[in-house]
Amino acid sequence: MATISSAGIGSGLNVESLVTGLMSIERQPLSQLQKQQTSYQSKISAIGTLKSALSSLQTAAKALTPSTGQTATASFSAYKATFADSTIASATTSNSAVAGTYSIDVTSLATNQRLALNTTYSAGARALTFGADSSRTLTISLASGSTSTITLDSSQNTLAAVRDAINNANAGASATIVTDTTGKQNLLLTATTGGTANKITLGGTATFVNPANYVDENNPGTPVAASSAFTQTQAATDAVVKIQGVSIATSGNTISNALDGIDLTVSKTGSTTLTVSRDTSDLKDKLNTFVTAYNSLNSSIKSLGAYDATTKTAAVLNGDTSLRTIQSQVRSALTNAPASLSGNAYKTLSSLGISFQSDGSLTVDSTKFDKAVSTDFSAVATAIGAYGSALKTTTTDLLGTGGVISSRTDGLTASTKSISKQIDALNNRLTMIEQTYRAQFTALDTTMASMNTTSTYLTQQLALLSK
Repeated sequence: MATISSAGIGSGLNVESLVTGLMSIERQPLSQLQKQQTSYQSKISAIGTLKSALSSLQTAAKALTPSTGQTATASFSAYKATFADSTIASATTSNSAVAGTYSIDVTSLATNQRLALNTTYSAGARALTFGADSSRTLTISLASGSTSTITLDSSQNTLAAVRDAINNANAGASATIVTDTTGKQNLLLTATTGGTANKITLGGTATFVNPANYVDENNPGTPVAASSAFTQTQAATDAVVKIQGVSIATSGNTISNALDGIDLTVSKTGSTTLTVSRDTSDLKDKLNTFVTAYNSLNSSIKSLGAYDATTKTAAVLNGDTSLRTIQSQVRSALTNAPASLSGNAYKTLSSLGISFQSDGSLTVDSTKFDKAVSTDFSAVATAIGAYGSALKTTTTDLLGTGGVISSRTDGLTASTKSISKQIDALNNRLTMIEQTYRAQFTALDTTMASMNTTSTYLTQQLALLSK
């Protein structure tokens, strides 16, 4: 009997086509599961987009929420300082500043203390003696109370090495070597900052060589301790400044606490006028950031929940309850006046110039906002703080554990995992079904091939009998 080496050869049946067609029908449930899984994954991605937009809005809302124990007025108050002559002085302000105009008269600026080493040395000559020690210390103390300790090893025994060690220490003093016409070198120290608070005092175990009687480390002669090795060539002094005719105690060229919430730094002698005024630019920047964040969320919600009637195509979250919940709660936080504003001059965002447009987005009317600020800044700050707090609470709840975002994501993820298990199980079943089909068709092919062989044989025998 002929041997069948490939299904369909013996019978003429297109076994591969038959199996492929049958398996195509069997795989239809698998296609549905895969389509459903893809849909869930798309929704998870869309929820991630919502989460990102909500997080940005949450951050913007936090920036509009006063810190615990701080009033909204204090939180959002900011001031700017302007000088008629900015070359004379500069200033930094805090929210405790008071608006007003002040005369500033700078009679003299602070000076930096200068010290010079009492002994000169040849270039590269030994300037420090260490005796039997492997290292010595040089301390630089400032009158303000800070002290820096510089450790010098025995190889750092020249003026250049001492200079470099001091400059690398950032200790409140800088060092420079000065060479005279004979080639002798001296070490000069200058306080980094002017003023009596930065007066330098030297100390430590470092000792300078006396060239007159130094022989070697075993016979160092009469070395001089660092504390007495320098002479002051310029004293440290503070600036002399008057504000509104009142002499002010200074610390160098910086004046702190002379005016509420203002630190002055004088840079040139002369007279000028300081004007302190309220600065609302930071608050407006925070508001604009908030509006941008809300509009981004609004845009995402519209896009993810859209339906195109022309193409009859629905966006990935069209009809999703989580989308409607987020939209409703955020909108409610912005339209329902907080109870804390019952006695406030401004109770709604629209009264501050922050209003909704027909497409659901927010816009800021700068003219209306500026007018409200100039009329009653405290009431404006209170209103913004109240809405900021309400929205911060809302977004935190939506984003938190058990919130809409978390719950929806968890549910979709669980559904995706469940479908993955169903797909795996169905794939295993389909493999077995295909094997069964192939076995059945192979058996059929073999049987038909055998019958064809028998038929051919009988035909031949009958033909012979007829002869």
